[in-house]
Amino acid sequence: MAIAKAERLMNLALCLLGTRRPLSKRELRESIEAYLEASSDDSFNRMFERDKDDLRELGLVIETVENLDGEVGYLARRDSNRLPPITLDAEEAAALGLAAKVWQQARLAGAASGALQKLRAAGLPEDVDPYEAHGALEPRIPVHEAAFEPLMLACRDRRPVVFDYRKATAAHPETRHVEPWALECWRGHWYLAGWDRDRGAERVFRLSRITGKVRSRGSSFTASVPDVVTVRETVASWAGETADRSALIRLRTDAGYPLRAKATAVRELGDGWDELEIPYGHGLDAWLVEFGPDVVVLEPAELRADVVDRLRAVAKG
Repeated sequence: MAIAKAERLMNLALCLLGTRRPLSKRELRESIEAYLEASSDDSFNRMFERDKDDLRELGLVIETVENLDGEVGYLARRDSNRLPPITLDAEEAAALGLAAKVWQQARLAGAASGALQKLRAAGLPEDVDPYEAHGALEPRIPVHEAAFEPLMLACRDRRPVVFDYRKATAAHPETRHVEPWALECWRGHWYLAGWDRDRGAERVFRLSRITGKVRSRGSSFTASVPDVVTVRETVASWAGETADRSALIRLRTDAGYPLRAKATAVRELGDGWDELEIPYGHGLDAWLVEFGPDVVVLEPAELRADVVDRLRAVAKG
């Protein structure tokens, strides 16, 4: 069985690498003997999807292309699957080992371990142990959102996605059609940057606000992907991290610790309230709304008005 599967994967890889145009499932089935022997269309489809995922896991870059008739085809361009010789010194190998170790408690643990095995085959120094403990503190990246894995794969394969997204100021989620570009972790939260087709603009989405399943679409990207995607900088500017002004708020005692961490000054007011001075920039109103009745904006007046408007919008549903 193992030999049969390996032969089937090899034949599929050769078909995808040898073609100059995308091949449909029907054409691939007619070209590979093991697919012709499938007992039904459903059996073939399951077999093909597993094989395609296995080849991608092995490192083959498979593109999904939709023609003018709406038929989906597949190919693996040779220029996308050609790598230069890999040479790593001890410091570079240690850095890669540390990066892989970060993912050991996350969804990418298997992929990270597999990548290290491939690097060893490509010349990773044998005397370097990527998992060797280098101190009492070990880095970890938490990934709890169910949307992470399908979005990671969609970013890799450049496949548009559809998901329901609930903004901080909305009572109900909205359907968003997005061309995903990159995922990045910032301040303990995962964010997706991409092209929002409905709004015709670049947007950043917090994964914890995605509800339901992420659905893939077979179409291609309609917007060009920028060379550099500044996810962290965009989120930081929305959160007021690049602010050059200050806002004055009242905050309940023992509440709003993220706000306290940002505060430049804190004064106890008594009766269960503190007064904080925090940086004020674009998007601070949306962030303050998340703390609900624990926060009262004192000044400036425009920030107070924005927060009140957002709270009223949520109350109206």
